Amino acid sequence: MTALELTDLGPLFDALGRAGYTVIGPTVRDDAIVLDQLASAGELPHGWGVALAPGGYRVRRRDDGAAFAHAAGPQSWKPFLHRSRVKLWEADRTDGFTVREPEPERPRLAFFGVRPCDLRAIAIQDRVLMGGEHVDPSYAGRRRDNFIVAVNCTEPGETCFCTSMGTGPEAGPGYDLALTELIDGNGPRYVVDVGTGIGGAVMDDLRPSSAAPEDVERARTEVTAAADRMGREMPPPPDLHDLMAASLDAERWDDVAERCLSCGNCTMVCPTCFCTRVTDTTDLTGDHAERWQLWDSCFDLDFSHLHGGDVRASPRSRYRQWLTHKVGTWHDQFGSSGCVGCGRCIVWCPVGIDITEEVSALREEAAERGGVPGHP
Repeated sequence: MTALELTDLGPLFDALGRAGYTVIGPTVRDDAIVLDQLASAGELPHGWGVALAPGGYRVRRRDDGAAFAHAAGPQSWKPFLHRSRVKLWEADRTDGFTVREPEPERPRLAFFGVRPCDLRAIAIQDRVLMGGEHVDPSYAGRRRDNFIVAVNCTEPGETCFCTSMGTGPEAGPGYDLALTELIDGNGPRYVVDVGTGIGGAVMDDLRPSSAAPEDVERARTEVTAAADRMGREMPPPPDLHDLMAASLDAERWDDVAERCLSCGNCTMVCPTCFCTRVTDTTDLTGDHAERWQLWDSCFDLDFSHLHGGDVRASPRSRYRQWLTHKVGTWHDQFGSSGCVGCGRCIVWCPVGIDITEEVSALREEAAERGGVPGHP
């Protein structure tokens, strides 16, 4: 399909509003680029970038009006789909009990500015929460009527490694529209690729012109060049699966356990972590009760609590569980890696633990023990 051109994002916002969508996108607030409901394209973070480091995040002013020249922020799109707090049912004491299950919410949400790594993360959560025998009704309801405007990456951050994970910097399947931002002396403009019929209908409403061939070529070139400017690198996923399986007794787990606070920040910012717990509450009379599903973390000591005690009582065992599942046994469970290379777990770790550094250390230790599984 022919690529299209937009010189202003305002008409696209207006078209999504006319189609009944609530637009969610990045904006600057509290010294960070966060995701929130937007009233207009003017609320996008024009002229803002970020500086990233292990345990460090800063917004910074740019000398242009780019809206998407920033890497992943503290939020992913997960909170808008996989809610952190969901009521499963409520019950009232009558002659017996009356139990009511709430109807799942079904908002029409347009996600504006979805990075390729986050686009893959949404697909992964689709597989986890809707792809099996037991579908999460809350997630499915909120996922049902999404419109996704992806943005190809041309300026990866210092902690990004999506190229290593095969998730970027070019958006893969799953978007309705994909933008590539071009910056020149007249401000930003956008090459638009249409991914679905719904996306095409929205663009038809705008009557855009076709993008000039030289702009299309420039857009493709800048995205390709971004692949060589990633701030981090991870070994390819099939190797990670075998490496994790062979590293359960590695000494590196003791090293990282001395630094890990078991705070769970990495699981909260991760766009694919999905673990939850269930809690029951009742009022003081005992006549009304509710059951809620809440986000949980495998770094929580009680997460693995069984009748005989905690299965993973040490920080060593909890970090090992998280990492070996994320890049190892996730393949066995869901057919892919659970890591998309967004780098959020590196940035938002209070002590700056770097997942790529930990995997590299495990590879080195495995080599010293006799080689990485599957490699000479």
